Amino acid sequence: MAADVVVGLSGATGAAYAVRLLTRLRELGVRSHLVATPAGLLTAHHELGLERRALEALADEAYGINEVGARIASGSFAVQAMLVAPCSMRTLAAVAHGLGDNLLTRAADVTLKERRRLVLATREAPLNLAHLRNMVAATEMGAVICPPLPAFYLKPTSVEAIVAEGAERLLGLAGVPGAAPTPWQGC
Repeated sequence: MAADVVVGLSGATGAAYAVRLLTRLRELGVRSHLVATPAGLLTAHHELGLERRALEALADEAYGINEVGARIASGSFAVQAMLVAPCSMRTLAAVAHGLGDNLLTRAADVTLKERRRLVLATREAPLNLAHLRNMVAATEMGAVICPPLPAFYLKPTSVEAIVAEGAERLLGLAGVPGAAPTPWQGC
């Protein structure tokens, strides 16, 4: 399997997860490919003060949302996995219904059709029935739904620690070599 991972950033709160994923992928020597929705870019700017160029600089390659001809939109470009963090309910709905209407959702669709790992860090609360049904549909197609919920049993001491552990768990679920989520040691 290729040592490339696609990171999608959509317009839900939690842009810090995408930043941490890109940082860790670089540390692990895994090539990253970033695609962000306009709402994802807006959220990264609002939450983290990151301009588009600064965000894109964290990735090995970055693509515009409308670049549907980019190589990550083709199954012939083998990537190990795709993570969408955060994953908005709009993006989840598009994935669940096979709507490859932009590069992020097209890359997710390709990931599923090629039977590669797709991890969706969904962000919304409370959930309505449409959200739940879309999660079921995406799961039935092979996606892993993993809301980035804090593991308080690890006794995190900062928001950064919560984000770091959540991102590490996402990387582990994606099968990224070297990912090291903290295992539960028991009471």
